[in-house]
Amino acid sequence: MQLTLYALAFTAGLVLTVQVGVNATLRTSLGNPVMAALTSFLVGLVGLALYLVLTRASLPTKAALSAVPLWAWAGGLLGAFYVASTIIVGPRLGAAALLSLSILGQLLASLVVDNFGWLGFPSHPISVVRVIGAALLFVGVLLIVRVG
Repeated sequence: MQLTLYALAFTAGLVLTVQVGVNATLRTSLGNPVMAALTSFLVGLVGLALYLVLTRASLPTKAALSAVPLWAWAGGLLGAFYVASTIIVGPRLGAAALLSLSILGQLLASLVVDNFGWLGFPSHPISVVRVIGAALLFVGVLLIVRVG
């Protein structure tokens, strides 16, 4: 099971690179990065809705919806910020620089989130080994950004 989860996470990273290129092309065609992001989300919405219909998923109850913490509704806005940012930055920096910087930001934020067990994640304290891993990734980002 763990190997399957690793493979899924790795595949999500591969797909992210393709998504940045696809969305940058959409921006060029539509002439506006925010319109490209909106279009991307609308296509995603249709795809998710179709999946839910095909799998006959039940709608959440009113009680379930009202139990969602207020901060949890921000995920769509955070995703929109991420997609719009990559649409703007990707064509200027290139895929490797954009995604290495993005991954470094994700890693640093995730170390803090894990350390405190925020956002529903289990607590995984920051350790020397984790800091060394983050430092190595930082060096990798520097090499990619300077060479790329």
